[in-house]
Amino acid sequence: MIPLNIYLITYICIYLASFALYIVIERINANYLKRYGQKVPAAFNGMIDEKELKKISRYTVDNIRFKLVQTSVSKVIFLYIILSGILPWLAASLVQVNFLIAGLVFFAVIGLVEVSMGLPFDYYHSFVLEERYGFNTKTLKIWLSDLVKSMLVVIIIGTFLLSSLLLMIKYAGQNWWIWAWAIFLCFQLLMTILYPTIIAPLFNKFTPLEDSELKDSINRLAKEEGLNVGGIYQMDATRRTRHTNAYFSGLGRAKRIVLFDSLIQSHSQDEILAILAHEVGHLKKNHIKKQLIIIAFVSLLLFFMTSKILTWNVIYESFGFSNMPCYVGLFLVGILWEPVNFFISPIGMAISRRFEREADFYSLGIVKTAKPLTTALKKMAKENLSNLRPHPIYVCFNYSHPPLLQRIEYLEAREISGPL
Repeated sequence: MIPLNIYLITYICIYLASFALYIVIERINANYLKRYGQKVPAAFNGMIDEKELKKISRYTVDNIRFKLVQTSVSKVIFLYIILSGILPWLAASLVQVNFLIAGLVFFAVIGLVEVSMGLPFDYYHSFVLEERYGFNTKTLKIWLSDLVKSMLVVIIIGTFLLSSLLLMIKYAGQNWWIWAWAIFLCFQLLMTILYPTIIAPLFNKFTPLEDSELKDSINRLAKEEGLNVGGIYQMDATRRTRHTNAYFSGLGRAKRIVLFDSLIQSHSQDEILAILAHEVGHLKKNHIKKQLIIIAFVSLLLFFMTSKILTWNVIYESFGFSNMPCYVGLFLVGILWEPVNFFISPIGMAISRRFEREADFYSLGIVKTAKPLTTALKKMAKENLSNLRPHPIYVCFNYSHPPLLQRIEYLEAREISGPL
């Protein structure tokens, strides 16, 4: 057990406060659903009946309970690891090892513990919770295959990024954080190209859209909006889940439209086009560029703060470390940032919800009627068992999109009132 001082006590208090607030928000959301989620909203009359609404409520409550247990276990284990002195012992054991190898080993051990803790919960979520409500379609073989592939991708990318960062800290002088920031941004841009073309195909099969009529309509929509699309693909989502979705991915020639096969099976052509018009809205409103600018600004600030924290001996001592290897400093920055990020997350969520609302209105401007998109949203709510009555505070902390009922209501109101 490492000795407590004012800095460590302050951190523990902030950490526990974020955890307590998380629990309170989850409970508020569950109680709000019990109070206001027992009646089908007028917008969903004819789409969802009382029996289905009860199923939605059970699914939401079961997910809340699951997340509370999972988060509680991980938080308790994390605090034990931090206070037990295991990590200072590990760092001391690596003192004589090359700093680069020592850093990789240090984070590998932490990553292995994290994965080991998460596996039982991931298995339960897929094969018990999702299975109970008819969502899970993956086999144990697919689950294990995805796990191995995910770990390999994380190991390869993580090794590259961590090695680059440690080398810059060691050899790039006091301004290492500027170089690190530049490489981070380049990596972000690179991943927008590599993910859809190399990483995503490791997990799912992407084939050219088979429906020629739908494909022609999508190409016509893209052409009218001045977009060059590298390809229109359908993804074999039903091999793993019955949830539905569609998205744009990539940049430049790597830009592609992806439709879940489950979406194609359950939605009409007009509805799919309205969903894609929403995605077009993100591109035409420059939301991706704006997000990259926000990420660039925030990451620059974080890299600068990291460069300062790495030199604060008191931070290392407070967490029981007798020496100051840079990889330990990076770990400490990460755990210090986690509770802070929780408290400021509503800012990012609010920006994202605003972007989604703008994209909804853009779709309405293209399609000229709200019905295809609102019908699609209603179907997605039914298919995904989405909570129709989330508490506003829960939305503030957790929703990157406006709640579905709210989206339907403001789309219908905008159609009636006309353009602003």
